[in-house]
Amino acid sequence: MIHKRDKRSRLRGYRGGGYGARKKHRSKGSTGGKGAAGLGGPKRASMLKYYPEWFGAKGKGFTSMSEKKKRKLEIINLDEINKKIEMFKARGIAKSTEKGIELNLEGYKVLGAGNLTHKLVIKASKFSEGAKEKIVSAGSIAEEI
Repeated sequence: MIHKRDKRSRLRGYRGGGYGARKKHRSKGSTGGKGAAGLGGPKRASMLKYYPEWFGAKGKGFTSMSEKKKRKLEIINLDEINKKIEMFKARGIAKSTEKGIELNLEGYKVLGAGNLTHKLVIKASKFSEGAKEKIVSAGSIAEEI
């Protein structure tokens, strides 16, 4: 019995895939892609004139790039701060002062899981209410930047 290769496998490696020019076999006519994809020339100019929102999302539910670029705060708990004090000192984030160890946690939100064992002056972007209470009760200071 002779086995004949199917057409698909014989055309593999050819750009048009058996349809001649590549532009001839697309889903939405010969404009390319779907919808208004592949618009160019005078057709694109008329679309920009009469339907400017087609080329850029506007309205409710969409945000500008500047809003997307706003970074979210990192989260750190009090027990993590206790464990990482030596690392913070090595990196220059923490310094020993008269009031205690001064920590600069800009870009962090401090949460109240765990307890403090050191006397600290914590400067962070935000604190949870529970974290502030625990910091003050431990004799430390919580300052928002």
